[in-house]
Amino acid sequence: MAVEQERSYKDITTGECIRTVGAEIKEFRTPSILTPVCMIFEVIMEMMIPLLMAHIIDFGVEAGNMGVILRTGTLMLFLAVAGLMAGIGGGVFGAKASAGLAMNLRAKMFRSIQTFSFANIDRFSTSGLITRLTTDITNLQNAYQMLLRMAMRAPMSLIIAMTMAVIISPGLSSVYCIAVIFLGLFLFLIIRKVSVYFRQVFEKYDELNESVQENVSAIRVVKAYVREEHEKKKFDTAVDNLYRMFVKAESLMVTNMPVMQATVYSCILVISWLGANAIINSELTTGELMSLLTYCMSILMSLMMLSMIFVMLTMSFASAQRITEVIKEESEIRNPETPVTEVPDGSVDFEGVSFGYNKSAEEYVLKDIDLHIAPGEMVGIIGGTGSAKSTLVNLIPRLYDVDEGTVRVGGVDVRQYDLEALRDQVSVVLQQNNLFSGSVIDNLRWGDPGATEDECRKACQMAQADEFIENMPGKYGARIEQGGANLSGGQRQRLCIARALVKKPKIIIFDDSTSAVDTATDAKIRKAINEEIPGTTIFIIAQRISSVMNADRIIVMDDGRVSAAGSHEELLASSEIYRDVYESQTGGSGDFDDPYK
Repeated sequence: MAVEQERSYKDITTGECIRTVGAEIKEFRTPSILTPVCMIFEVIMEMMIPLLMAHIIDFGVEAGNMGVILRTGTLMLFLAVAGLMAGIGGGVFGAKASAGLAMNLRAKMFRSIQTFSFANIDRFSTSGLITRLTTDITNLQNAYQMLLRMAMRAPMSLIIAMTMAVIISPGLSSVYCIAVIFLGLFLFLIIRKVSVYFRQVFEKYDELNESVQENVSAIRVVKAYVREEHEKKKFDTAVDNLYRMFVKAESLMVTNMPVMQATVYSCILVISWLGANAIINSELTTGELMSLLTYCMSILMSLMMLSMIFVMLTMSFASAQRITEVIKEESEIRNPETPVTEVPDGSVDFEGVSFGYNKSAEEYVLKDIDLHIAPGEMVGIIGGTGSAKSTLVNLIPRLYDVDEGTVRVGGVDVRQYDLEALRDQVSVVLQQNNLFSGSVIDNLRWGDPGATEDECRKACQMAQADEFIENMPGKYGARIEQGGANLSGGQRQRLCIARALVKKPKIIIFDDSTSAVDTATDAKIRKAINEEIPGTTIFIIAQRISSVMNADRIIVMDDGRVSAAGSHEELLASSEIYRDVYESQTGGSGDFDDPYK
């Protein structure tokens, strides 16, 4: 087998992240532009105030000129109000742009996940996808808002404050330059180390979500086996791992604050000392010294904001990589350029088929399968656990693509079909009976959105589900909880079978889908299907011999190969595996109580 190297989200470059995330700004470009414009205007207004303050001190207070004080004070008030309005505008526009980006990313990710083949889905854990759709996108949303607001405000404040300081006193402003270089180097070293921890944090989030998801979805099993304490310990471990990783990251980050404060106080002391000497030597006015101290705080506060921005961007980059990985993930199963849109009949042919889930594995799961099933034939498939029974039938609706050989439906290679057209004609009742929150009729119409209530009722009668539905409050309008939690296992299975029958497909696959119903009900379902839809090709995967013994042909699977094929009587005479299963289930009596006989 050829070995394929899977790409991790850690291999995704910054450029890929920017292009992928940036493409989802779309209709929110205007607020994305207006936000930094508002922030720049706010900074300009704020940076004018220290100059006016110096003017008041030098030409108003010291000169005793009340007119200068009033005029300049009024202008300062106007600038402050204008800056405040610009800041509010920046906040509103920034919130709209960042929330819009998050909305588009979630929609794009969800649409991307819907296109995944089973092979793509196998690459991602459910908890990992949930973390990416929630925590990762929230991180990116916060980072984008900060980028639009603070990432524009902080550099502008720094540049303007530095420029003003140089204009007032080129000599004293060199103190700021030294502080900026020192803090910049220190910040670079912190970010370089902390970014490694933040990448690991999101992997710990995946583990935490996995623990929560498993516990909630399987809460009945947890309580039935009295495993609450085990689950608590498992959850506590996941929480503790996340806590420890955050502590490592935050422990590095907190060193930023004391170093920043020490630098600020040092600058204030140096500027105050040198500025006082400059005033004595008439090289600087009192107002200019006050402006320099104000600009000192602006410069260093800008550096603190920049440090916060870098931390947020570091966290969000790991999130952006994980989001980009999902959006960029291409389905391994795609429509051909000119797809076939009509399925002629329900014939199925396997010609030299081999398949493996793991492309790097040394052996295939299915090996050299050759089968030819005629339209309308009922085929039973039986075999031990791990014999690849489900894998075999999953190739028919092209849920996976073969590695070698060809699967044909209606005489056409399944890879030549339009996926929707093929799957509309192949109904699959999987081992896991997944129902969705909503009414009974809503769930049945998953098979055919345009199905009438009479058609749904007919399918339920065939699946032996009509009786229990009629006894439910609301009948076909009765509410079904998420996953069918308010139904028994047998009821869920019968509803899923009915949902598949509503489609009126050319091929139906029952993947051990009657395991939760009794033998008599199982036989009634098979009898109804055989009588009502005789032209439909039926595959029945089962553990019980009684479910397949009346099939036209029974296929015995063993270790990914077809061990034997034939009728019930033929296999009893020729297949040791089939005979052993039969005798173990009948106790050697050879007698089944099967109403379908």
